[in-house]
Parts: sequence; structure tokens; C-alpha cells
Amino acid sequence: MNTVKLEIIEQRRNELLKRLEVEFQIDHEKSGTPTRMQVRQSLAAMLDVDEEKVNIKKIETKTGTTISFGRANIYDSPSQAEYVEPEHIILRNRPKKESEGEE
Repeated sequence: MNTVKLEIIEQRRNELLKRLEVEFQIDHEKSGTPTRMQVRQSLAAMLDVDEEKVNIKKIETKTGTTISFGRANIYDSPSQAEYVEPEHIILRNRPKKESEGEE
């Protein structure tokens, strides 16, 4: 993410669900919207947490702009994330694996 600037707009602690809820803005001038994996790595590095604890809920880019807004949840443990988050969010936040000999 060379020309991408990630800025945290708001973060709040949810003790009941044992997570940090983060809203962020990405300025990706001269490039497309970054992938969930790139944003996940950047957020983990910025907040100094393990990447496995970060779950990107949403990234939305307004048409015709180079600014995206998103939400993420950073859990105290990966097992807590699997317990709370819907399965499709967990699957979206896993790296895609190369398909081996499907055809």
C-alpha cells in the first residue's frame, strides 16, 4: 500500500463482546481500493495487534472518489471473533488459497 493513507476516525471499546470497534478512512489516490488483506495488515500494524484478531466488517468507496470508509473489529482473541462474528465475515477475512486442480 504505497500511496495509501489509513486514518482511524473513531475507536471504542466494547467490553461485553471483548473487542475494539474501529471506524477508519482510507485515502488511496492513484490506486484502486485496497484489499481487505492490505487494510487488515495496516490496521494490525497501526494498532500493534496480531493480524488474526482483526476482522474487517466493511469497506465502502463512494463513486468517483479516492476515499474509502470502513469498519473493523479487533478482538481480544481469534476464538472470541469466531464466537461473535457471522461465518461469512470470518471467511472474508481469511487469505484466499490457490485452488488445486479443480478442473
